[in-house]
Amino acid sequence: MALRSARTSKRSGRGPGEAPDTGGRPAESIPVPTADGVVPATTGWLLRGKDGRLTAYAPVDDGVLRWTEDRLGGPSWSGPELLPAPGLLPYLSIASGAQGYVHLVGMRRTPTDDGQIRTDVVYAVQFQTGRPLRDWQALGTPYPKDLARGGLLGLPGAVIDPNGSLYLFARNAGRGLSARLQKPTGAWFAWADLKGSRMTGEASAVVGEDGLIEVLAPTDNAVMRWRQPKVAAKPERDLKSFAARVAPGTLSSERTGVDRLTHYWRDTDDRTVHAWRLDEGETAPLGGPGTGPIALLRTPVDGHDCTILAQRGLDGRPLLAAYPTENEAAGVTWTPTGEECVGAPALALDGRGRVVMAAVGKDGALRVARQKAEPGLALEAWSRV
Repeated sequence: MALRSARTSKRSGRGPGEAPDTGGRPAESIPVPTADGVVPATTGWLLRGKDGRLTAYAPVDDGVLRWTEDRLGGPSWSGPELLPAPGLLPYLSIASGAQGYVHLVGMRRTPTDDGQIRTDVVYAVQFQTGRPLRDWQALGTPYPKDLARGGLLGLPGAVIDPNGSLYLFARNAGRGLSARLQKPTGAWFAWADLKGSRMTGEASAVVGEDGLIEVLAPTDNAVMRWRQPKVAAKPERDLKSFAARVAPGTLSSERTGVDRLTHYWRDTDDRTVHAWRLDEGETAPLGGPGTGPIALLRTPVDGHDCTILAQRGLDGRPLLAAYPTENEAAGVTWTPTGEECVGAPALALDGRGRVVMAAVGKDGALRVARQKAEPGLALEAWSRV
């Protein structure tokens, strides 16, 4: 399977002489995303809507930047548009279900009149591609009367089940796992304690092909697991944890077979990528030292079922790799591509079925590279939006 890097290009995704869309604000007033390591990078931030158009999201202090494809398959985009969210930390967990609604989940910290800091998990929903974001809602913490303990809550992860219910998961003050569920009607259940202990980083949740949610949470030397016994049930702790030293904020998962998930993370010590599946024993090293979480996409390449991975390398440039799904023994070659980026790159299929790799440059601009119409996984030149 051929894998070639894309050339760097300054070509804009908009028409000649066309100014970028800044959502009605002067370009100089649009904040630039940063990657200072204070909060984990966001992955899964490039999504395809029901109309086939892609949307990219980047968290910034007090808001979210959004770019939207003007038409299915591009190449022109609108944005960046600043979606204000005062007090929002520059972190997002993004979830989208079968209806195409995009749920943005983050954390807000605001000062109180008596000098304390109030922490709230917050969320907002976008119902259609390019349409306005609904107002942010505060969901509090599991400790509504204890601001100090609420301030110990970890950053939230989000996932949507086949019924359209939104699940939130976060490390609690006792270093176990807490969860909150929104029913498809929009009503919220109270925070629930799912137990566990000694969590060291953010929880990661994924829905399998069977519709069941699985949640992973790192400890110092292992990864705890929770799994739903049936759709819509509360996830239960599974004793089948696995040994791993996981860098905080780097867990991600992909459906790789019928009722099978492959989990990926970055090793704390050497910063390389590892993979693991239930009942397959040892973890599989995939090389590629870098920073932040790993973007994942499973799609056919030349008729072969492949898993595509992207990450930010140690030099700040995006790295791309692909291998036959669940065949880690075949080896993985990481190919650098594009310019230095902040945060983590993202992967998605556009409305024409092409692999799209996206990254946010150090200048805050979105950059996109699409799959060429030729054998293998070759990318076109990067386009600066």
